[in-house]
Amino acid sequence: MRLEENGREWEAALRPPQAPPRVKALESRGDARWDDYVFAHPDATFFHRAGWEEVIRDALGHRTHFLYAEDEYGALAGVLPLAEVRTLLFGRALVSLPCCVYGGLLADNAEARRALDEAAQSLAARLGVDHLEYRHRQPVHPEWHGKDLYYAFRKGIEPEVEANLQAIPRKQRRMVRQGAKAGLVAEEDAGIERFFPIYAANVHRLGTPVFSRKYFERLRAVFGEECRVLTVSRGGEAVASVMTFYFRDEILPYYGGGAPAARRMAAYDFMYWELMRRGCEAGYRVFDFGRSKHGTGSFSFKKNWGFEPRRLYYEFQLHRGRAVPDHNPLNPRYQRLIRMWRRLPLPVANWLGPKIVRGLG
Repeated sequence: MRLEENGREWEAALRPPQAPPRVKALESRGDARWDDYVFAHPDATFFHRAGWEEVIRDALGHRTHFLYAEDEYGALAGVLPLAEVRTLLFGRALVSLPCCVYGGLLADNAEARRALDEAAQSLAARLGVDHLEYRHRQPVHPEWHGKDLYYAFRKGIEPEVEANLQAIPRKQRRMVRQGAKAGLVAEEDAGIERFFPIYAANVHRLGTPVFSRKYFERLRAVFGEECRVLTVSRGGEAVASVMTFYFRDEILPYYGGGAPAARRMAAYDFMYWELMRRGCEAGYRVFDFGRSKHGTGSFSFKKNWGFEPRRLYYEFQLHRGRAVPDHNPLNPRYQRLIRMWRRLPLPVANWLGPKIVRGLG
């Protein structure tokens, strides 16, 4: 046994040292290696996709820095999508990734992760941003400033449709059936013609700025069949709609809204059940309900569907900034602004909203 151990020690001593990973910037989406790497990595998310570089750059106007680590043989060993957010209202930040629930460092080993991490910190210092922000499911930099605000809701999809229905708590299951009895119908839309007016009006009622129509059009154009719209209607009138991302075996309903009558018709429950049912029949295995802020109605809604909240780790390395930004609408300082926003005419809110929300991410 000792001879074998000595042999391995000599072999390791004679093996040439590996070169450290090289960090480079993605120059075009034509480099298929990025998405090939993401689809193959077990910890990857939809928000690591290379297409976000184009969406964020074209629709939001942010400068992007999509970094990847390359080993000595030219193979990818890690990726880190970043966007430089510059606004007059909210300052400057380097974020992985704005508008996304997840993001952050994705690597094969500690060396590649460290190389990407150091490159991002150096970039943040060179750009002179207020802070560098990572969005992870697990803590990566517990020594950095954190924010215990967002929680994710993920749950497995059972192979049988009926098993998924029975897994929904009784009260919400009754709402699903109530929606079906009300004559609601769900169908996929080719575009955002019905989705956008419903979504824009919904967030306006909540006092939140809306993303531009161009943003949603770019999502559909860039991700194609991996970004779909499901709309619920009754008697030909659309009452709720949701834009959903599809990644490997996961379904991620991401942007959704409803008309004022949607809640009374149980349209939200019916809509999300239709997504789950269709996903089950198509072979998807994970339903990702996205993130919600603790203490909000959407947080309670998802818990009532039987999903357990899991904290997301948004970590901040301060550079020029003195404190972690707090753009949370639950912050009392924003309540007056929210009330004022609700009183704006919808066309004005739809024009002004995209100029503000691009800095919130």
